[in-house]
Amino acid sequence: MSDNLRSQVVTQGVQRSPNRAMLRAVGFKDEDFNKAIVGIANGYSTITPCNMGINQLAQRAEIGVKNAGAMPQLFGTITISDGISMGTEGMKYSLVSREVIADSIETACTGQSMDGVLAIGGCDKNMPGAMIAMARMNIPAIFVYGGTIKPGQYNGRDLTVVSSFEAVGQRSAGKIDDDELLEVERRACPGAGSCGGMFTANTMSSAFEAMGMSLPYSSTMAAEDAEKADSTEKSAFALVKAIKKQILPRQIITRQSIENAISVIMAVGGSTNAVLHFLAIARAAGVELTLDDFETIRARVPVLCDLKPSGRYVATDLHKAGGIPQVMKMLLVHDLLHADALTISGQTIAEVLADIPAEPSANQDVIRPWNNPMYAQGHLAILKGNLATEGAVAKITGVKKPVITGPARVFESEEACLDAILAGKIKAGDVLVIRYEGPKGGPGMREMLAPTSAIIGAGLGDSVGLITDGRFSGGTYGMVVGHVAPEAAVGGAIALVQEGDSITIDAPARRLQLDVSDEELARRRVNWQPPAPRYTKGVLAKYAKLVSSSSLGAVTDLDLF
Repeated sequence: MSDNLRSQVVTQGVQRSPNRAMLRAVGFKDEDFNKAIVGIANGYSTITPCNMGINQLAQRAEIGVKNAGAMPQLFGTITISDGISMGTEGMKYSLVSREVIADSIETACTGQSMDGVLAIGGCDKNMPGAMIAMARMNIPAIFVYGGTIKPGQYNGRDLTVVSSFEAVGQRSAGKIDDDELLEVERRACPGAGSCGGMFTANTMSSAFEAMGMSLPYSSTMAAEDAEKADSTEKSAFALVKAIKKQILPRQIITRQSIENAISVIMAVGGSTNAVLHFLAIARAAGVELTLDDFETIRARVPVLCDLKPSGRYVATDLHKAGGIPQVMKMLLVHDLLHADALTISGQTIAEVLADIPAEPSANQDVIRPWNNPMYAQGHLAILKGNLATEGAVAKITGVKKPVITGPARVFESEEACLDAILAGKIKAGDVLVIRYEGPKGGPGMREMLAPTSAIIGAGLGDSVGLITDGRFSGGTYGMVVGHVAPEAAVGGAIALVQEGDSITIDAPARRLQLDVSDEELARRRVNWQPPAPRYTKGVLAKYAKLVSSSSLGAVTDLDLF
C-alpha cells in the first residue's frame, strides 16, 4: 500500500499539475510527490507560557518527519489561556476553544488530504481538542505534549499558578501582606510550560500516554528540557511508521484504552475536566461511555500519587520518580489495565511496560507503594440526586469532611460569588451555589478557580461547600461539586434553589440533594422562566445553540440531524 494513500488525490496525475505547482512553492521537489504528507498542528502562541515553547518542538517534528521519509506541512491552531482568562468573561471561550481546535485540525487535515497528523499542544483544551479531531478523522495520528512548567520557588516551597490564586484569598483574609502576594506572583510561573501540578493539562497528557496516543514518558517532561524536543522528533518517526502500517486512531482509542486512561487519571489524582473531555473523545471515536463508568473505575483504583493541588509534588517530580509508565505498571500488575490495548508504536500496553519495575523506587515518595496508597479509591466521584439527576462531578481527595449539610448561598455568576468571599460574607457551613454558568447558560461553562482558591486562601476549604453547573480548574480542591446537570439554563433543579435552602453534599454516598419537597420544587418550577440568551451572535451564540449537556461531554455535534 502506498504511504500517500490520501494525499495522492492532490499530488498525482496530469490534472493535478496546478496543485503540484503550489506545493513546489512551499518546498516540494519531484521526488516528494510520492511521499506521505504529514500535518503538524502547531499550537504555538505567546498568549500563554503553556504554548510559548511549542514552535521549537514543531521545528523538531518537521525534521523528524523529513528524516523518516515523509513531507511535513505545518499549520497553526489556537489556544486560550485558562489561567489568564480565569475569573473574566473571556473564560467563557475556554471550553469553546476545545471545539474550535478540533474543527480547525479536522478542517486543515481533511481539506488538504493529509496522510497523518502530529498535533502539539500545551494549555488545557489543546489536548482534548486535538484528540477529538483525531478520532473524527481516523487518519494516523500522534499527540505531542508541549511539556510542563518547572515549579517556582519561594521561601523553600514549590509554587504553581494556583499558589498565586490562593494567595489572593490569603491576602483578603489578612494572612499575608501585599509584599508577599507580589513575591508569589513574581515566582509562580518561572518559564515555558503548562501549569505544573496534576491540573488539567498534565492530567490529559498523562491520560493520552496511558491511552497509547503519545510516546512513553512524554507526558511529564518539562517543556524546557532537551528530552522534550528529542521525544518530539521520536514521535514524528513513530507517526510515519504508523502511516506505513496504517495504524489508525480508532484502533487505539477503544473502550479498553479509555478505561486504561481513566484508571491512570484516578491513580494520579487528575482533574475533574478529564470526565468532560473523555465523554467527548469517546463520542468522537464511536465508543460508548457514560458518567457511571467513571464511578465504576473510581471504586477499584487507588490514588497512588502525592501531587498538587491537594498533594505536595508537581509533574516534574512525578517524571523523576518514574512517570506514567511506573504508575501504569503498578496498575497492570494488579489487573487494573487492559494489557492488550494497542499503542501508536504498534506495541501493546503490556509490551511497552515489559521492563518497568512492578513497584516504584523506595528513594522517592511521589508515587506511593501499592500497599500504602494516598487513598484506597479514586478521587473523582459522580454524585446524583434531585439537584443533579443526570449527574455531577466532585473531587473528593484531600477533603477532611466529605459530608456537609448547610444553607444555600445563591449566586447568579462567578463574579458575584467571588466578591462575597473576598468581602468576608461567607461563613463555615455555607453551601455556595453558582449557577447559569453551564454549557448553554454561561455559555461556555467557566472554571471556578478564583472563588475556590479564595475559599482555600481564607481557610474555609474544609468547612464550605460549593456547587455549580460550571466547571472547576484542575487546580481546584476542597468540597466542590461541578458539572451539575441538567444545568440551570435548561431548567435543572439548580435553577430552583433559593437562598437559605438546605443542601446536602454527601461524597461517600455519592449524593447531591436539595432538601426541599418534590411538591415545593414543582411549585417553583411553574414560576421559573428561562433567561434570555446572553449572546445572540458570534461564536458563543453558536456554541450555546449547539452544545449538549455536560453529562454528555458538552459536545457540539450531538443529534444535528
